[in-house]
Amino acid sequence: MTQSRFSFSIAATDGKARTGTIQMMRGEIRTPAFMPVGTAATVKALRPAEVRATGADIILGNTYHLMLRPGAERMAKLGGLHRFMGWDRPILTDSGGYQVMSLSALTKMSEEGVAFSSHIDGSKHMLTPERSMEIQRLLGSDIVMAFDECTKNGATYDEAARSMERSMRWARRSREGFDAGGDHAARAALFGIQQGSLDEGLRKVSADALIDIGFDGYAVGGLAVGEGQEAMFACLDFAPSQLPQDKPRYLMGVGKPDDIVGAVERGIDMFDCVLPTRSGRNGQAFTWDGPLNIRNARFAEDMGPLDPDCSCPACTGWSRAYLHHLVKAKEILGAMLMTQHNIHFYQNLMQHIRNAIAEGRFASFAQAFRTRYYNKGR
Repeated sequence: MTQSRFSFSIAATDGKARTGTIQMMRGEIRTPAFMPVGTAATVKALRPAEVRATGADIILGNTYHLMLRPGAERMAKLGGLHRFMGWDRPILTDSGGYQVMSLSALTKMSEEGVAFSSHIDGSKHMLTPERSMEIQRLLGSDIVMAFDECTKNGATYDEAARSMERSMRWARRSREGFDAGGDHAARAALFGIQQGSLDEGLRKVSADALIDIGFDGYAVGGLAVGEGQEAMFACLDFAPSQLPQDKPRYLMGVGKPDDIVGAVERGIDMFDCVLPTRSGRNGQAFTWDGPLNIRNARFAEDMGPLDPDCSCPACTGWSRAYLHHLVKAKEILGAMLMTQHNIHFYQNLMQHIRNAIAEGRFASFAQAFRTRYYNKGR
């Protein structure tokens, strides 16, 4: 039986929360899903088999970083991103727009796209909707993101409106560029990105424009850029419901465990964030009792597990005292074990969320999660 290029089915709902399945040629993605970030063709400190063992169905790759090093054309010669990094399941690639704005010292935006200097060697590049689609095709991405302008936090209404309108013009060009991709377009999916800052009216205009163009899924963009959780949740109270009910909704760049629970409550299906990997490398572990900084001196002689409710290798094989030592000594194994734990925790959280929705008890799960996570944080 030939697997679907892309399909999304909702198995159960509980309030606005949904659980379901995205089916693609490279495998099934259970939703709500958390995608570990593989910035430069690797989820930092973990091998692909270890990432998969945590329960991850899909990972994210960064177009900006990969186009600069090792290069999209080189990647295609080497068989594409999946073969290059040894991950045979779905990969979502972002469009590169956010990194261009946040990492490049010199940028010049125009209707055509964004001219920028590489943060690596200063070389000059031009990223347009068409080039972004080409790069993601060369990488062999399974879920391609439309090229957009990430509206800056604190933008005025007029600034947000102009930014959103440009993103919608770029979304149409992205659609056309993707559709011209031949065999890749027949295997991959394309997601549009809603913009409009925190304004409900602008978000609605953006959603309507994206729906008119037509995409396989829809992202809520322009959040998690410094606005704070309260403002983000206020936007999510209306933004997801403006998007099609029968398509997956992806909240880009989110987030902390409590961000994820709150966003699922508001109808989000997909997430990505560097937080679990970055925090792991810096000695922070996420646990059901809140974040834990293993660098603290009080763990130097603690022979208990990192998280007694976790079954990952770090928690079942070593003590807090040993992990404390590794991190303080800046041993590579410390970053590996802490990262593995955090990704495992995130995937375990997603499984608990899916189960709670399927069993019609998500509201009580979310309340119990927050009570424990906030009140026992360390």
